[in-house]
Amino acid sequence: MTPALSPSPKNLRLSCKQPDACGVKEEQTNTPSHMKTTSLIASLSLALTLAASADSSIVLNGVHNCCKKCTTGITSAVAKVAGATAQVEEKDTKVTVTAKDEATAKLAVASLVSGGYFGEGAVAPAVADANVKSATVSGVHLCCGKCVKAVESAITAVNGVKSHTATKDAPTFTVEGEFNTKALAAALNKAGFSGSIK
Repeated sequence: MTPALSPSPKNLRLSCKQPDACGVKEEQTNTPSHMKTTSLIASLSLALTLAASADSSIVLNGVHNCCKKCTTGITSAVAKVAGATAQVEEKDTKVTVTAKDEATAKLAVASLVSGGYFGEGAVAPAVADANVKSATVSGVHLCCGKCVKAVESAITAVNGVKSHTATKDAPTFTVEGEFNTKALAAALNKAGFSGSIK
């Protein structure tokens, strides 16, 4: 007499052609579908890791950019920060600063502001809130006549400004009249420029 087999999963698998239909789950190790699943999980894990370390971008709008020299100045100012780049088209006022992380991107934006440019999304340099008759402005980007005209329009729109000495490539210029330094800085920033006002 042949001994009866106990109904263990191993024995059931021998007599059942479709293990799942019999309520017995097939072992998944080293099967092609298991290997595909493992590979898919590894790929997703790698993708999530790469996404976590993805570049960080800051978009600035309203940056003064009237010519090729302005565009070159923008990209050069941002490139002073290692690993940072600026995406900008000639005569486009939108600048996208990209870097390996947010801290580096912010440093690159600060470098752009130090280069005499400004855009919505950047942190404006601190300026004293003072009513003055004269102020010296330095560091504003003035590469061409169009830059000078844009600065002139911004400055003369400030209440109380009577004159200025801004010229092409000038590292500093003077503004005179009876005006507020914070209002002057805000006007320059709105026009896409930045500079030190004393």
